[in-house]
Amino acid sequence: MKFNTALSVAGIILLYIAGSLGQLDVCGRAPLSDRIVGGENATAGSWPWQVSIHVIGFGHNCGGTLITKDWVLSAAHCFQNFGVSNTLMYFGRLNQSSSNPKETSRTASRIIRHPNYNGSTFDSDIALIQLNSSVNFSDYIKPVCLAAAGSVFNAGTESWVTGWGRLQYGGQIPDTLQEVTIPIVNNTDCDKAYEGINISITSNMICAGLLNQGGKSSCQGDSGGPMVSKKDSLWIQSGIVSFSKGCARPKYPGVYSRVSQYQNWIKSYMSSNPPGFVEFNTEKPSSNSSFRSNERLYALSEWQVKVAKPAVGISLPP
Repeated sequence: MKFNTALSVAGIILLYIAGSLGQLDVCGRAPLSDRIVGGENATAGSWPWQVSIHVIGFGHNCGGTLITKDWVLSAAHCFQNFGVSNTLMYFGRLNQSSSNPKETSRTASRIIRHPNYNGSTFDSDIALIQLNSSVNFSDYIKPVCLAAAGSVFNAGTESWVTGWGRLQYGGQIPDTLQEVTIPIVNNTDCDKAYEGINISITSNMICAGLLNQGGKSSCQGDSGGPMVSKKDSLWIQSGIVSFSKGCARPKYPGVYSRVSQYQNWIKSYMSSNPPGFVEFNTEKPSSNSSFRSNERLYALSEWQVKVAKPAVGISLPP
């Protein structure tokens, strides 16, 4: 995750609960967080739904989000090279190398990639991971609320992205969980930004970033992690880190899987104790400039970098 000083434009947020029982009494609340403006290092308990997904014997590869006591949400492309037997997840973690007294870990009992996931276009880049045993909630470990079907995140809506991704493309890997705030970019402008690449920004995707100056974005190792927005004390996940062209480059927003498109699919695996789904709406979309692209597209998992494999994505000729 890369940061430069910049302003993001906050949308006016209207929110109401949409008929989902289950986790609504606990989801989206971070009692130890006092987030007001963007920073770099997160503090313990700031993002209690953040998950660090490791390849056993290898280390951190992707992010994820705790959505119930038994399930984690992440990106499908994070599991192209490994599966259940290689997956270890950490909850309540702040630092990758030093002590985390509030953390716990679980292995996976099942990994479900969306059946429509397309590794060439990154459409439906979403996955569910079932834990081998339930986690206990605390101030440091809590589920996030998920954006319900019909949610609207207009351009300019303030959003937060968190993870242990690189601070620039191919650069340093942070030890401490990072956080950054960026505005939503509407899909029309995002699609124009990626013109020239053999990929489209679909209704299953949501974009965010600083079109004109760049400098704030997710990066390699952030894949699968959450993009969230807040109203009062409640945090709602709008997106899952998926791909971008480079990291935090001007003109090219990051692209995220749009969580609200998958409410029925998610609930089909956990009907007895579903996540908390919240319908989220914003007003007054702001305009953004449009740009063209003819360069490389990168998935934002860390696996391809550390094992010297090419990044998953599309490379166009000069």
